[in-house]
Amino acid sequence: SPGDFDAVRRIATEVNGATIAALARAREEDIRRAWEAIKDAPQGRIHTFHSTSDIHLKYQYRISREEALKRSVEMVRLAKSLADDVEFSPMDATRTDTNYLIEVVIAVIEAGAGTVNIPDTVGYTSPSEFGELIRTIKERTGDSAVISVHCHDDLGLSVANSLAAVLNGAGQVECTINGIGERAGNCSMEEVVMALKTRRDFYDAETAINTREIIRTSRLITRITGIPVQPNKAIVGTNAFAHES
Repeated sequence: SPGDFDAVRRIATEVNGATIAALARAREEDIRRAWEAIKDAPQGRIHTFHSTSDIHLKYQYRISREEALKRSVEMVRLAKSLADDVEFSPMDATRTDTNYLIEVVIAVIEAGAGTVNIPDTVGYTSPSEFGELIRTIKERTGDSAVISVHCHDDLGLSVANSLAAVLNGAGQVECTINGIGERAGNCSMEEVVMALKTRRDFYDAETAINTREIIRTSRLITRITGIPVQPNKAIVGTNAFAHES
């Protein structure tokens, strides 16, 4: 929408110190519009996506697996012709046939995607199976691209699934402050960050996030959105560090 375009373009021109990604459907006009929004960013990325699960392809897109693969590759190539940094998501990946999913992942990497994001679009998966999926993808792709994850919280497992992915080779976690997002929300940034920091010995992974800013940022998001945080919310809830026996 024009509002989204203006917001992303303003972020891209005013915010420094981060890669600014514009999300676009796997359609030429959307990808070109995304590029217009982030082309002036010091570090810009086009993130495009296409469904890969049979249920989405049959009822939402009404196309075959072969056509979905062809479109995905073509649009990644287009994005790569515009931006150096390209990310691709096979939407509804956790309900996609694993062999077909890996075929798509390898194809888009060869087409120019430097990051491949594996979304649990409807919050369907569990930590053990998601970790195994990420490990399988990582084994097949090696270091040819960063494997990212994007988990929804419909079953309350988005943080657990994301951390399981990190243990199995994921190098990027897509998450939101306070876990905000559609339906039951997305993976909570603060919970992932503090789990990685507190249990660095276990996860062997870290971020560059300044954890002293988490509470202040959480409160800012609450004020902007008007969406309160439950008192017993991990890390940022008002009761999170209170104790009463």
